[in-house]
Amino acid sequence: MQTLPELISESSPPPDPFEQSVANSTPAFSPLYQQIKGLILNSLRAGEWKPGESIPSEMDLAARFKVSQGTVRKAIDELASENLLLRRQGKGTFVATHAEQQVQFRFLKLVPDSGTRGSEGPAQRDIIECRRSRASADVARALALRTGDTVLQVRRVLSFGGTPIILEDIWLPATPFKGLTAERLANYQGPMYALFETEFNVRMVRAEESIRAIPALELHEQLLKVKVGTPLLSVERIAYTYRDEPMELRRGCYRTDTHHYHNTLG
Repeated sequence: MQTLPELISESSPPPDPFEQSVANSTPAFSPLYQQIKGLILNSLRAGEWKPGESIPSEMDLAARFKVSQGTVRKAIDELASENLLLRRQGKGTFVATHAEQQVQFRFLKLVPDSGTRGSEGPAQRDIIECRRSRASADVARALALRTGDTVLQVRRVLSFGGTPIILEDIWLPATPFKGLTAERLANYQGPMYALFETEFNVRMVRAEESIRAIPALELHEQLLKVKVGTPLLSVERIAYTYRDEPMELRRGCYRTDTHHYHNTLG
C-alpha cells in the first residue's frame, strides 16, 4: 500500500522553498516571527554569518523571507535577548561572540558579594592539566558519545583578585578540538569559549546546569585553599551548539565565602 506522500501526482506543484524551510525548522502553528527566527537560526547553524560578522539588514531579510520588516525586527529582538545576536547603534546587527564583554559572563553566574559580575576584572586562569582520556559512562552520556570514546579532559582553577574561587573539570569530544593543548589554553588571553569559536569553529549557545552543595575534599583544600569540609557549590554544566549538540561537560566547584550564585529568571 502506498503512503500518502507517494500518492501525490507528478502534476502537483512543487513545495515553496520558504514554506518547506519553515516547516523543517519550526512548528506549523508558531507565530510568523518565530518562523523567521527559526530561519535565521538555520543560517547561523550553517555558518552563513560567522561570530563577529554583521547579518543583512532588517529590510534585506524582510525581502528575502517575503515578510514585513516588523516581523523580522521581532525575530531579531528575541535572538538578541538570547545573546545570539548583538545590536550596535548605527552599525547594524552582528553575530554575538564570546569575546564580547556583555557575553563573556553569560554562563558564569558567580558574583562577588561586594560588587557586580566582572567588577573584579578578568579571571586569572591556571591550567592544571589538559590530556586525552577515555570517556566514562556518565561523561559519554552527557556528550552523546560512546563509553570509551576519546575525550579531552581539562582541569583549571579560576582566581579573582589573586584568590582561587573555582575549580573546573571540563570534558570535550576529542575530534572537534583536535590540537587543543594546555599551552594553547594557557596562552589564550580571552574566554575559553571565544577560543573555541575562533580556532575550532565551535560556538556554545546554550547550557543546562545542575547545582548542589558538597563538602570540600583534600583536592579542594590544595587547589582552592579551603579547609576540608568547607561548604562548596557544585555546578555541572552541559553546553550545546547551534545544532543542539552537547559539546562540553563542565563540573565546577565554587567557593561561596566571598561570592554567591546569581541568576535572572523570566
